[in-house]
Amino acid sequence: VPERPTMGNTDYAFEMAISNIRYGEGVTKEIGMDLQNLGARRVCLMTDKTLSKLPPVNAVLNSLAKYGINFQMYDNVRVEPTDQSFLDAIQFAKKGEFDAYVAVGGGSVMDTCKAANLYAASPSSEFLDYVNAPIGKGKPVTVPLKPLIAVPTTSGTGSETTGVAIFDFKELKVKTGIASRAIKPTLGIIDPLHTLSMPERIVANSGFDVLCHALESYTALPYNKRSPCPSNPIDRPAYQGSNPVSDVWALHALRIVAKYLKRAIRNPEDREARANMHLASAFAGIGFGNAGVHLCHGMSYPISGLVKTYKPKDYNVDHSLVPHGLSVVLTSPAVFAFTAQIHPERHLEAAEILGADIRTARIKDAGLILADTLRKFLFDLNVDDGLAAIGYSKADIPALVKGTLPQVR
Repeated sequence: VPERPTMGNTDYAFEMAISNIRYGEGVTKEIGMDLQNLGARRVCLMTDKTLSKLPPVNAVLNSLAKYGINFQMYDNVRVEPTDQSFLDAIQFAKKGEFDAYVAVGGGSVMDTCKAANLYAASPSSEFLDYVNAPIGKGKPVTVPLKPLIAVPTTSGTGSETTGVAIFDFKELKVKTGIASRAIKPTLGIIDPLHTLSMPERIVANSGFDVLCHALESYTALPYNKRSPCPSNPIDRPAYQGSNPVSDVWALHALRIVAKYLKRAIRNPEDREARANMHLASAFAGIGFGNAGVHLCHGMSYPISGLVKTYKPKDYNVDHSLVPHGLSVVLTSPAVFAFTAQIHPERHLEAAEILGADIRTARIKDAGLILADTLRKFLFDLNVDDGLAAIGYSKADIPALVKGTLPQVR
């Protein structure tokens, strides 16, 4: 029997890295004590301009005051950060000589804070040293970072559990990021009270991010088919491919999304739905933070980076932007119709969880069934219909492709 062709030197192991997480209604009030327990003397509190006036930041400020924590606030985080906005926060962190960080916000705030912590801890590094190859050098992080407590206020990125920080690299008009287990938060504070200040479209778009995190990590290339096998474990990427532990989290997150996302969007008073989506975001983060995401995310980065004039409803921003979750989900029907040929059973299983009747389904139709299920899901939630609806035309395809290719997944 001829030997099965292999991809050469593939990996044989996977790792599980995740932040500590604490969940509970009102748990934010413990932050002051956490910082006291850490012996923190100078704390950096990061957030954005809109959130700085809202209850989540207020709850953190109250806790810091109650426990006499000395802090400085940086509220200049840009929604959908850029290399420049990262550098600005890094500058602030270097000047402040902080011994702990608290990030209160969505993925933009948590990611900015991770980068600030990293470069303040590694002051002689160039910015591109830790940025993912091929855009940056993708060096492994070997410096010790300060503790970072992440307090998510959206139910989307799962950034409180992961070692990933994403930004827009302006010069190339493309998103990229830093991916290293070393930058994951020390603790994620998952307080469902914070979801009550989210407007409807932010609930929707951040929920779509959870949906794609779950679907993409479940359908990612398996970890033992990824090559090369690292010669040193420090070089094993954070995004390792689908694996038995990530699969558990991805499927569980998908089930919660199927049950609660529509309810959370349609009824802001539905605390059960919003609390469950807040947890699902962390669950999906545990899944994709170790398995990785693939095409929806890879293609979403130029969709965000090349935005022309699109300004989404419910976002209080002064620049045009495509919210991350929207840029990811718009391609999902096309993506999963395409990827199903590799692992059709998983695509069918996902479609069934999202409500498809697969009793008479043929395995070769798995991709089309999942695509149709996603289209219906998005149509029910009146989502912009495809890339044309957010300002792109056929003429933009070459630029979108060019921005996708550097996304190594």
